[in-house]
This record gives sequence, structure tokens and C-alpha cells, in this order.
Amino acid sequence: MKTFFDCIPCIVRQTLDSVRLVSSDEVLHERLLREVLRSAAEMDLDRTPPEMIQSIHRRIRDLTDHNDPYKQIKDSLNRAALDLYPTLRTWVDESNNFLETAARLAISGNVIDFGVNSQLSETDIRQSCMHALSTSLDGNVDEFWDAVCNAQKILYLADNAGEIVFDRLLIEQMPLEKITVVVRGFPVINDATIADAEDTGITELVEVIENGSDAPGTILADCSESFVKRFNEADLIIAKGQGNYETLRKTDKDIYFLLKIKCPVIARDIGCQIDSLVMRRSAMPAVSSVEE
Repeated sequence: MKTFFDCIPCIVRQTLDSVRLVSSDEVLHERLLREVLRSAAEMDLDRTPPEMIQSIHRRIRDLTDHNDPYKQIKDSLNRAALDLYPTLRTWVDESNNFLETAARLAISGNVIDFGVNSQLSETDIRQSCMHALSTSLDGNVDEFWDAVCNAQKILYLADNAGEIVFDRLLIEQMPLEKITVVVRGFPVINDATIADAEDTGITELVEVIENGSDAPGTILADCSESFVKRFNEADLIIAKGQGNYETLRKTDKDIYFLLKIKCPVIARDIGCQIDSLVMRRSAMPAVSSVEE
């Protein structure tokens, strides 16, 4: 998915949010901001937003010598999600349709995205959960479960720390022997890494592998050979979040994109309103516009 004009202000804001986490030096803030603005003026808009953000975060690490600016935030998000997990698991177990409830709650966890909202609170997360149980879902849960049952090798591409606890609610309903969860190879924003999978117990549930990349999405050309091999061998991909949608939407694979719409650009591309819950199969054509 190309980078649209509306993406540029978001990229600039995210740059400042990230560098301020690791340094109070306004000289450094200005230096990085000017670099990003110069790059924005010359950037190839045919590249995906995650590719742009990957370059910026590499530069932040170079300038600050800080490998994981969001580490404390990720730890806090994991703890908050784990505190919620028993309640959410009860909701699933007591639901009239536990498969749909698990799917809705897994998608609701996609609100945990500090690339989009750096002011997210635990109250926001709880409200997202409640909203997910009552709002409409763009997708067919029965068809999704049929695809899961018919597949032999399933890759579940995780998105953010904290959110992977919500993913667990959905993964626990699946045939675990078929599932491999994939996390980022290196820290970027608040995306989940192997450390987050270990801290939240996902590694005790299913196999977890890294994709070898530090992009906030899945850029296959930037991923490790071992991951790409697993990706090609899988007969079903479940991809969480906007970054995975942006980088994989034109990939020739059977992919279910699970995400909460948080951005007007994604809303227009998919054809849903902001805050919609989406379970969209890649074989389904995207709608080019949406009513504002």
C-alpha cells in the first residue's frame, strides 16, 4: 500500500513522540525532525508507510544509542492486558458464540498502537473491549473458522505488545498444533518481539518465531530467509493490524486481515468507517472509497 499525503503528518508526529521517549535534548529533537522533513520532501510515495517508519526508527536508534525506546511502555501494556485476561476469558467462555467473541476481542486489542495513539490509557483499552462486543463486524466469522479448520499450516502474524494477550483469546480456540505465531525480529515502536511473547505466555501455548525484520509490518524482502520460507509454506496467514495490512494487502497468499480501523487512509482503502472491526480475506476486493 502506497504512502498517501495524509500519512506524512502522522509520520512526523510519531518521530517526535519516539525521540522524546529517549531524550529530553531539544537540539536532538530538532535535528531529527529536520532530517525527517527533508526526507519527506523527497520520499518515494510508492513505498509503504511501514518502510518509511522503519527508516526513521533506525535513525532514532543511531542518534540516541537506545535500542528499544518503547520498552517500558510495552512492559506496562503487557501487564495491563494480562490483568484483563481473566475477565476477557470469562466473557469468551460464557458467550453464546465463543468463537465470534474471541475474534472480536482479539481485534479490539488492535487499539493498542502507539504509532497511532501515544496517549492510550488502560481505560481506552477497556472501552475498546466493550465496544467490540456490541459493534458490527466487517467479516464472516463462520468462513474464517472454516478456513482455519481446512488449513494445515497457519502463520499468525502478531502486531503489538499487549495486543498479543488479546490474540491469545483467539489462538486458544484454534487447533494449536497448526499455529505458529510470528513477532518482529527487532524492536520498533510498541510492536511485539520474542520477549513480549515470552512475558505474556504465548511461547508456552504455541510455537513462536521472529520474522528477522525491524519494520512495523511484514516487508517480505526485509525478512529473514527462514521466515519467508515458512510464509511461503503456510496455507493460511492471519495478519493482525494496520502495518501488516499495509505491507501485505497485495501479496498473493490466502490472508485474513484482522484489525481495528484507526486511520482515515486505511478506512478509505478497506471501505469501512474508523473504529470498525475488520476480518477481511485477501481474496475479497477492497473498496476504493468510503463515506465520510
